[in-house]
Order: sequence, then structure tokens, then C-alpha cells
Amino acid sequence: MKSKLKKFDVIASRDNVLQRGKELYTKIRGNWNDLYFKNDQPITVELACGRGEYSVGLASRFPGKNFIGVDMKGDRLWKGSTLAVEQSLTNVGFLRTQILDIEAFFTPGEVDEIWLTFPDPRPRHRDAKRRLTSPRFMDIFKKLLKPGQYFRLKTDNTPLFDYTLQELALRTDIEDLQHTRDLYNSGLRDECFDIKTRYEEMFSAKGEKIKYLRFRFRPTT
Repeated sequence: MKSKLKKFDVIASRDNVLQRGKELYTKIRGNWNDLYFKNDQPITVELACGRGEYSVGLASRFPGKNFIGVDMKGDRLWKGSTLAVEQSLTNVGFLRTQILDIEAFFTPGEVDEIWLTFPDPRPRHRDAKRRLTSPRFMDIFKKLLKPGQYFRLKTDNTPLFDYTLQELALRTDIEDLQHTRDLYNSGLRDECFDIKTRYEEMFSAKGEKIKYLRFRFRPTT
């Protein structure tokens, strides 16, 4: 507990973590480029970012883009925040909030790309609406993304992957869908840049194949 409290104190003092109580927290919606990054570079959001390895990995590879990791767990965000500080990365930040509340922090079309990396699969049937690839969340993500931009999912969980594909098949606004059940032996591998989170390494060590999909929402006419 003491270790967690120390991490909470650290992120409370860091500029690269936005959370309740900080001035930008209530002003950032629609203003990420102007108030936080202070540039006009495209914005990629990683949902359920956990320890932030993916956001940091992308930021280090693509200095001409901005990256925001979103999670509710402060001790996890401390890790990503620390990695960013250690690497002197100014094009990555972290937002501490529930993903269900994400529309309070981004305006429609403010986001250029969304990654969802190893989310909680919510295996119980009664939790289906809480899965981050359920219709209600997908409708939110569609609003946030610029027209024609990609949503990407990485997961080790086969039932969640199957569920997501089934739900996408029911939609009429999906295009350019590509997917694989074995990322590292597929032609889609290069799209993920071989960035591996601690959870991915753990699941891979257990013999789990990494699943990946990406698609675009068809612009509404």
C-alpha cells in the first residue's frame, strides 16, 4: 500500500499525467494539441494502456505523432509516466479516467487512431456490455475518431476476439477489416511494430497466440 501511495504522489506532481484535481483535467477536451502537446501533430489514443509500454513504444518510434495512454489505475500509469520521463519523450501523455467517460476528454474527430491493447475480456456473459469492444463502446470510439482512421485491437483472449469479430459482422459501418489469430506469423505483424507489453510477454510465454485486428469506420453520409 505504501508503494502505491508513493506512486500516486509522483503522478500527482507530473505534467505527463492528467487526473482529477489538475487544472488541465477539465479543460483538455478538444484542446490536446493546443494546451498539452502544443503542436498540431496527429493524436493516437491507447485505451486500457495499463503500464503504458505501448504508448511509450509508439511515441519513441514516431516523434512526429502524439500519443495518449488512458487507464484508471494510477500505479500502472506511474510506470508509463516514468518510462516517458526516462526517455525524455514529450509526445506522450497519460489520462487517468474510466474509458466509459472518454467523451468528456475528447471532442468528436479529435483522435487520429485508437489502439486497444490486452483489455479485460470480461468473460462472464452478464458483463458483455462492459467489454470494450461491445456496441456501446464502439459507438463512442466511432465518434472520437476522424473519418477513415483506424481502430486496432491486440489481445491474447480468443473468446474476446471471437466476440469482437461477431459484433463487427453485425455492423454496417465497418470497412477495411483485417485480422489474424497468430500475429507474429502473419502479414500484419509489421503494423504492430513488435512492441510487447508485460502482459503480452506473459501470455506468449504460456503459449497463447496473439490476436490482432484493425478496421475503419465508414464515414456517415
